Amino acid sequence: MRDHALFDKIDLHLIRVLHTVLTERSVSRAAVRLGMHQPAVSAALKRLRDLAGDPLLVRSGASMMPTDAALRMVEPAGAILRSAEALFSDARGFDPRTATRTFRVAASDYLDPLFLPQLVARIKVEAPLCPIEILPLSGDTHYHAHLAQGDVDVVIGNWPQPPDDLHMGRLFGDEVVCLVSRDHPAVRRGWDADSWLAAEHIAPTPTHPGARGVIDVHLDGLGLARNITARCAHFSAIPPIVASSLLVMTTGRQFCERYLGHLPLAILPSPIEFPRLMYYQLWHARTHHSAAAVWLRECVKGVAASLRKE
Repeated sequence: MRDHALFDKIDLHLIRVLHTVLTERSVSRAAVRLGMHQPAVSAALKRLRDLAGDPLLVRSGASMMPTDAALRMVEPAGAILRSAEALFSDARGFDPRTATRTFRVAASDYLDPLFLPQLVARIKVEAPLCPIEILPLSGDTHYHAHLAQGDVDVVIGNWPQPPDDLHMGRLFGDEVVCLVSRDHPAVRRGWDADSWLAAEHIAPTPTHPGARGVIDVHLDGLGLARNITARCAHFSAIPPIVASSLLVMTTGRQFCERYLGHLPLAILPSPIEFPRLMYYQLWHARTHHSAAAVWLRECVKGVAASLRKE
């Protein structure tokens, strides 16, 4: 009877608040993400604390930290929410016009600065009731875990060798070029491999500890290393930095060409030959046959193809 009484006090909305508060580690951020007023989230957290017999979140300096009991709740709560979301949607088939499931895409903006805005726009037009969350590939996260746990539907990026344990869909390939300021000496006099390696380079912050980007992995294989003197976690912020400095950005031509019209930049060929950059979307076996996930992957593929035609 005790278990039945406890179960009757728990609803799906309460589980959603629990998961969001614990992952955000902030009542105010959770309220924004949930679209709720902060007092309502605080009231729900009080109910959760009473049910758990545990404070769940405790203050640690200026931030809030989950208790040990709360940390053990994160994954079960996430699993409940994912199961509830998929419970009826795939059984009925996926109709984007009426569906209400949330899509979660993890991506950097290095594919094309127009890609993520156009992907969101397409989803909101074709599936207007479906929320979408664009999540970063940041330095303290790893996409394998997010896909396996169902926190992310698809990851978009480029890798020297796509992982064997995930499904992969190729989006397109691109030529490796160098983006520099129009005032860079190499624009006037050109460069060879030695001068390119010695120049000051800017590169993205690794997506997780120990990760190497495709440019540096290829250079490693040649026994070479470039002179990286700056890193930036926000890929789309790098072209303005390059425009006002003598730093060199080495990446795909499609990305670089988007900035030529409104920044004083030039594209130069790389004096070292690189294989083409290959961009992929990755997903886990658990969503391979999901009708909603298949629809999302087709959206990703369609947007990438339309941008490539431009």
